[in-house]
Amino acid sequence: MASLRLARIVASGFGIGYAAGAPGSAGSLAALVLGAGLLWISPVLVSLAALLAIAAGFWAVRLLHADDDPAWIVVDEFAGQWIAMLALPRPTLAGLLAAFVLFRLFDVAKPGPVGWADRRHGVVGVMVDDIIAGALAAALLGAARVLWPGVLG
Repeated sequence: MASLRLARIVASGFGIGYAAGAPGSAGSLAALVLGAGLLWISPVLVSLAALLAIAAGFWAVRLLHADDDPAWIVVDEFAGQWIAMLALPRPTLAGLLAAFVLFRLFDVAKPGPVGWADRRHGVVGVMVDDIIAGALAAALLGAARVLWPGVLG
């Protein structure tokens, strides 16, 4: 079925989720690179990309009936990484590195609400933990930008 094939392509981040080793980190890194280009053009594009990844992720994961969060599904990493980058007004090496590290830290450690969302079943468990991890990373980046203006972008 064509729609299932498309859902698999979307969910895997156009195949990045099949990377050996650490597909979640590979997905986040790919999102970071794409997001840096979008951010360089306009911060609005990163917002639109995050919304598109969220909508496409919910559609694909629901269609695939993914009850758990298999490693090859990385569309959630794209969404979360782009949400984390929303705190950056422009791409700087320090800002991009901080966005990547903070998002991966929250995604892997799963503190508080990230862990709660991760324990849900179905599309919520797959997508929402990364959305929350991205939001927490963005909040910390925003606070850091206030405390140390100019350092992160």
